Amino acid sequence: MKKYYLSVVLFCLSLALFAQTEKKEELVKKNWNFGALPTITFDTDLGFQYGTLVNLYDYGDGVRFPKYNHSLYFEVSRFTKGSGINRFYYDSDQLIKGLQTSVDLSYLSDQGYDFYGFNGYDAVYQPKWIDDAQPADIYKTRMFYKYDRKLFRFKVDLQGHLSGEHIRWIGGFNLQNFAIKSVNLEKLNKGKKGSDVLPDVPGLFERYQQWGIISAKEADGGFVPTLKGGIVFDSRDNRPNPMKGIWTEAVIEGAPEFLGSESSFAKLSLIHRQYFTLIPKNLSFVYRLAYQTTIAGHTPFYYQSQVITSVLTGALSEGLGGAKTMRGILRNRVVGDGFVYGNAEMRWKFVRFRWINNNFYLGLNAFTDFGKVTKKIDVKSIIAPSPVPQTEYFNWNAEKFHYSYGAGLRIVMNENFVIAADYGMTPNVQDGKSGMYIGLNYLF
Repeated sequence: MKKYYLSVVLFCLSLALFAQTEKKEELVKKNWNFGALPTITFDTDLGFQYGTLVNLYDYGDGVRFPKYNHSLYFEVSRFTKGSGINRFYYDSDQLIKGLQTSVDLSYLSDQGYDFYGFNGYDAVYQPKWIDDAQPADIYKTRMFYKYDRKLFRFKVDLQGHLSGEHIRWIGGFNLQNFAIKSVNLEKLNKGKKGSDVLPDVPGLFERYQQWGIISAKEADGGFVPTLKGGIVFDSRDNRPNPMKGIWTEAVIEGAPEFLGSESSFAKLSLIHRQYFTLIPKNLSFVYRLAYQTTIAGHTPFYYQSQVITSVLTGALSEGLGGAKTMRGILRNRVVGDGFVYGNAEMRWKFVRFRWINNNFYLGLNAFTDFGKVTKKIDVKSIIAPSPVPQTEYFNWNAEKFHYSYGAGLRIVMNENFVIAADYGMTPNVQDGKSGMYIGLNYLF
């Protein structure tokens, strides 16, 4: 991954040098335009990831450029050990006049979905247990903090004007089916020898079932149909990377049992994002503050990692921790019944140019991310009567704010197709060490 990150840096520098002699005024794009990106990564246990993604934009007669009439996104990628992304996403404010319509259809398989327990620092993370360089009496397995998850999702989001140009209503529905089981060691061990072979020992997911923290009813996943409604204030001057404006939303999402949900629950999500221009067109300061909590019912454990937003900006909206919430912190490190999180970024568009008959700019960003659990999942009372080695797995009332910081690069075509590379670090070993993320779009 670090080598791939370096290749992105070198590519950006070469484009910047090229741009010194090729600067021209911005082209107005018309009709259909597309961006494409191959996906090539490697994970010791999941294997090579290979595939491609394509984003098509219809700008019509160009009068609204850089706004588009229709956007169609396709991604198909695979890990050689079986994980994969299959996704189609459509976004338009022209399909139904007066409505912003977003449709997502995805099948996401993850052979090693991260699971570190509940309530942040209250769940102790033991990095030595997944370090195969440790002695045999300490090392458990590299898959200790993982389970196998397959997710099917069909999602429709709608927004319409409520008052003036900036105040809109939000509505939508989301059908998700979670299929969960223990990590398939037989498949992941195929072709491995010696110390590379993953030991067949219980991981945290299996222990949480043994201790009754995860019930047998929820352990294999379930079907979660949700309905969503809310209100949004949006004065951004540009959706992919605004230079000024506010984007604030309040959303309630509910999963009623009469639609087939395993259990009934409702969640409230409040997100405020604001954008400030420091140097016109080139430098901005942006921040996001968010709060999410369960306001009714019981949320299944496999849905607690979902981060509710009015619109998806990537294949997944999960955390806290990872590419979409707190970069550099372990994915799903902070999971609770309620949480807060935030991000602050400086964004600099340091060069603009035309290349292959398209508008480009290169951007740098520096960021800090933070978050914590505000409403805990009941764990302590469940295991109180059990003979659990608590000090190895739990540190009651230890939860506090988690922090990370880092920097990133952006390659942006026609203001909409954004190739993103971020590298984040965390100062607390309980949150991991660092994370590298290659994908699409600004964080918000």
